[in-house]
Amino acid sequence: MNTNDRFLDANIPDELAATIRPKTLNDFIGHESLKQNLSVFVSGARTRGEAMDHVLLYGPPGLGKTTLAHIVANELGTNFRATAAPMLTKQGDLAAILTSLEPMDVLFIDEIHRLPTAIEEVLYSAMEDYKLDIMLGEGPSAKSVRIDLPPFTLVGATTRTGLLSNPLRDRFGIDLRLTFYAPDDLAKIIIRSASILGTQIDPDAARALAAAARGTPRIANRLLKRARDFAAATHAPRITADTIKTTLVQLHVDGSGLDEIDREYMTAIIRHYAGGPVGIDNLAAALSEPADTIEDVIEPYLMQLGFVQRTPRGRVVTDAGYAHLGLVKS
Repeated sequence: MNTNDRFLDANIPDELAATIRPKTLNDFIGHESLKQNLSVFVSGARTRGEAMDHVLLYGPPGLGKTTLAHIVANELGTNFRATAAPMLTKQGDLAAILTSLEPMDVLFIDEIHRLPTAIEEVLYSAMEDYKLDIMLGEGPSAKSVRIDLPPFTLVGATTRTGLLSNPLRDRFGIDLRLTFYAPDDLAKIIIRSASILGTQIDPDAARALAAAARGTPRIANRLLKRARDFAAATHAPRITADTIKTTLVQLHVDGSGLDEIDREYMTAIIRHYAGGPVGIDNLAAALSEPADTIEDVIEPYLMQLGFVQRTPRGRVVTDAGYAHLGLVKS
């Protein structure tokens, strides 16, 4: 069976999405300077036979923070344990994870800015001294117990570094920022993902899809899967530029990657607040969206495109934002 037959006849399960994730630094596309530094840090730790210093990864959602955490464990040749900060509600939750680690293991905590203060304070000694101080019991009979931990590497990921406390942030020896991807790098990611999924895609289609992916690999891969669906529905042997055009129209995504909520966001500022400035709370109420979703998901890309500005008085739609919507600033 050739590639085209497999593409047309086989139902590729969504579980294959996991195979899209790069497993090594060589497979990870983009962020060359970050990769070079991380390679040095990994090599140094392996040469010394020590746990690598703790790593903080930060940047907008979907840029590869979780993927890089997996890669760190793979490159170090150690086990990988993962959790999310909202799941750690009691000291015992953290203690159970830390005491189950093997020497040199990698522990990944997603959304680390959401750690409860009590959990965060327990983490300090674990990160610095590989010691776990926990309280057993309550009231006058409570006592503190210190447990030795094996050396480990904590990889924390956050979209909001401003919410990290200084004591926690200072305990990360390696601080890495992920930014939006260039279209050329995204096109390479799309072509690689298409190959893994058993799908053929034309180079111009990959570039068109990259331009609409908001500089984000997660969105690029999601759009690729939907384009694969539209190609399969028409029995097309490959994904073409026309397939991408159809996909974007059907998903209400424009050529710059803006979707309905992006346009609603800018339109709300223009229609209800004369283009701004307007505060985040008013916008959240107008859009019925949480303020943190607006700040973490909607605004970063619009700001990168220059369509929106954050000013001391609030959000403002720029001339470029008006032009993109086909409106004239009054």
